Amino acid sequence: MQPVDMDLNTCIELESKVWDALRRGDAEADVHLLADDFLGVYPTGFADRSAHAAQLANGPTVSEFQLLEARLMVLSDNDVLLSYRADWHRFGSPDSDAGESMYISSLWSRRSGRWMNVFSQDSPLALAYTAD
Repeated sequence: MQPVDMDLNTCIELESKVWDALRRGDAEADVHLLADDFLGVYPTGFADRSAHAAQLANGPTVSEFQLLEARLMVLSDNDVLLSYRADWHRFGSPDSDAGESMYISSLWSRRSGRWMNVFSQDSPLALAYTAD
């Protein structure tokens, strides 16, 4: 049941466009990729589409990013779930050399013939537990 126009590489390209909008500080591109009823679930709380784009009010939030370990789960002909690890650097952060990593799951749905991000959840990478 693989959608004809969606595979892992195509979905990574779409997800990368969201990240690229954050890197460029392009709120209009960000909004264009998110569904009207988009829901983000983040360590800081819930966000709708306008809140997601509002983070770009002062410009870029990401200086660089890399999407790794991607997996695609086909849910229907019109819905896929992309899960991956993102390694990224926050724009203008004093700790920008440190970088951040998160596991992310994004639900992409085809609506009116166009793929849109409907849901995204970020989970910070936990440090490995080591016993002393």
